[in-house]
Amino acid sequence: MTDGVRIEQPGLLATLQDLGRFGQQAQGVTEGGPMDERAFLWANRLLGNAFDAAQIEVTLGQFSLTFLRKTLFVVTGADYPLTLNKRPMKTWRVNQAQAGDTLTIGTNDSGLRCYVAVAGGFSAEPVLGSVATVVRDRLGGLSQQGTPLAAGDVIATLPSPEQTLESRRPSSRVMTAVPSRPTLSLIPAAQFQQFNAAARDLLVQQTYQVTAKQDRMGIRLQGPQPLTEVPGNMISEPLPIGSVQVPPDGQPIVMMNDHQTLGGYPKIGVLSWTARSLLAQLPAGRKFQFRWLPLDEAQRELRQVRRFFNILR
Repeated sequence: MTDGVRIEQPGLLATLQDLGRFGQQAQGVTEGGPMDERAFLWANRLLGNAFDAAQIEVTLGQFSLTFLRKTLFVVTGADYPLTLNKRPMKTWRVNQAQAGDTLTIGTNDSGLRCYVAVAGGFSAEPVLGSVATVVRDRLGGLSQQGTPLAAGDVIATLPSPEQTLESRRPSSRVMTAVPSRPTLSLIPAAQFQQFNAAARDLLVQQTYQVTAKQDRMGIRLQGPQPLTEVPGNMISEPLPIGSVQVPPDGQPIVMMNDHQTLGGYPKIGVLSWTARSLLAQLPAGRKFQFRWLPLDEAQRELRQVRRFFNILR
């Protein structure tokens, strides 16, 4: 391994993430991993990396790094303005950097997060089988202590085979932009049957808004009308990623990558794989709607994702 990049400006939050920390929830350890898993997997596919090669997740832009050796790189996710040595670059396209080049990521309202990936992936000492940074659990990342990246941090990169991938990008048929008002698919699950029909219908009929109360743990939503007759609190039980919990006030909370492993609010459903990635990009104030998705359709989508991105786990 040789030195790969040096962080110049980390912005609001920049963390090292691989696909996540699995098999540890029984010990209370959450998964972590990329909030926008779709953008993460595309970045590795475009570079010919292993599906779970580590990347940098950048929240709200205002980020810069210097490449310490020649490498191929790509930035996916939110369509933030990019420059390499002040020369404009495009997101979702493989580019080449020389040693000493500086990549700068600006910000706009296109989304919340982008992913910086390099050929071969970034390298750090894994904790419980993963380098994913979970600040709440104080696990992973460059320090192994769950600390975000800071100015001056140097992250090594893994060797990669010589490849001619420059300017590679997804097919024009692939939608990379986040819709202005998306519809998020939701699978009926857990306590779905304990909610009355009026609440189940209202959830998909009204428009919800993402609130400012959001982070990598969860996202609070606000709808014009709260769901009524919410089932009472339960004995805490395991929380899948993407669970939509409904507290007594009737306004849903979606549990995201760094969520706690147990929860006592009733769950009306779980977001589909695509819906989780879309929600991860919606800033406060953005509106969307839910739609019910049959379990078999959600399973078919996940099988297609695993085949397309060569996910072996």
